[in-house]
Amino acid sequence: MDVVIYHNPDCGTSRNTLALIRNAGIEPHVVEYLKTPPNRFLVRQLAERAGITVRDLLREKGTPYAELGLADPNLTDDQLLDAIAEHPILLNRPLVVSPKGVSLCRPSEAVLDLLPAQQGEFVKEGGERVVDEHGRRVATA
Repeated sequence: MDVVIYHNPDCGTSRNTLALIRNAGIEPHVVEYLKTPPNRFLVRQLAERAGITVRDLLREKGTPYAELGLADPNLTDDQLLDAIAEHPILLNRPLVVSPKGVSLCRPSEAVLDLLPAQQGEFVKEGGERVVDEHGRRVATA
């Protein structure tokens, strides 16, 4: 299975998502989007394929979101894409592309819907168990 992850290695959610992909026996194509930002067309296409808006791809925390006035609901997709192109840190992560679809994987276990069965237990960095020893998703409270 060919899988692409738009990844930030400094992000715990992104690291957990990458680890879940690997726990399914897949070595994905890892795009460190801060080093190699996707172009405007690709960002728009990823949003469309994920069934979300360009605005839904914006990250607020730890970014220049507020300083750039991006909360303004009157901004167009093109203006938001301009901001993402200029400041790739604004692109929320991790975005995962697989033959089963595209998703902004927040929380990280959202990636399970895009993958084949897990090959064993998986526990997030923070200690939360999301997959049992049989590769089945653990119900969350």
